[in-house]
This record gives sequence, structure tokens and C-alpha cells, in this order.
Amino acid sequence: MTAFAYLAGLLVVIGCMALIDARWRLVFWRAPLAGALTVVVGVAFFLLWDAAGIVTGVFFRGTSEIVTGIELAPELPLEEPVFLAFLCYLTLVLVLGGERVLASRSARIAAADGKERP
Repeated sequence: MTAFAYLAGLLVVIGCMALIDARWRLVFWRAPLAGALTVVVGVAFFLLWDAAGIVTGVFFRGTSEIVTGIELAPELPLEEPVFLAFLCYLTLVLVLGGERVLASRSARIAAADGKERP
């Protein structure tokens, strides 16, 4: 069972991000097609990056008891594209969430400035 711990952990945190996304409509609940396209393009880019690193011998799959041991390609574990999807999704949630926080803060400041003027 520990062989799936990392994959399970990734899926749990992706699920938690999806709940945050749904609550504040940041990525997939705001623009599902754009969100999916962005994540797919990001994962594809990083998989190409990984492939270049594997071919040049920079990246290699280590051993660990918490990974499945399933390889999609030589030195490319099953967990890697899931991690890359997590990374891309997290970036979108953070950027769009931060944008929302800053916009809300600016609106509060503008409202407060308007109330202070006679």
C-alpha cells in the first residue's frame, strides 16, 4: 500500500485544489476550456523538458518505497505527469487567486477613499 502513497497524496491535494477552485471559481469553474488547455500545454512542456533531461542523463528515476514503480517510459515514472498537472494547476490557482485578492483589496481601498472625500 505504501507503493501508492505519493500518487495518492498528489491526487488528494489536486482534489483539495479543485475544492478551492470550485468555491472561488478560479480556474475550471471560471473558464473550463482555457483552464484545461493551460494545464495540458504546461504538462506537455514539462514532459518535453523531462525527456530532454532524461536523454542527456540529467534526470533519472530514483528508488523509493512510496512510488508505484510503474514507468511510462524509461526513467519516467507514472507519478511525474500527475505531479506536473498538480504543479500547473497550483500555479493557476495561486495566480488567479492572487489576482482576485489584489482586485478585492484595490476595490476596498477605492471605496474607502471615496467615503473620506466630502
